[in-house]
Amino acid sequence: MEKKDDNISAMCGPAIGEAGKTGDWRDMRPVHDPSKCIPSIKKKAACFLCWLYCPEGVIKATIPIEIDLTYCKGCGVCAEECPGKAITMVNEGAKNG
Repeated sequence: MEKKDDNISAMCGPAIGEAGKTGDWRDMRPVHDPSKCIPSIKKKAACFLCWLYCPEGVIKATIPIEIDLTYCKGCGVCAEECPGKAITMVNEGAKNG
């Protein structure tokens, strides 16, 4: 009989070592606007859908959120899931944003 681990959750962290780092191949990167972010506006733990759905686990559920661009792959899931549209994807080469 296979054992079930009830402690498995969506929380994870980025891979350790060079293999988990994005490098220079990412095309798009997320930019966070705290003025549109529900936790930043309410000044309390609310929403954090970006953190929940990030497949790389590179978003910290803090106020304001923090995105670790060292490991971010630029997939855009965080921007898609953000109900406040506080995260936008910009071209990696963009100077501002």
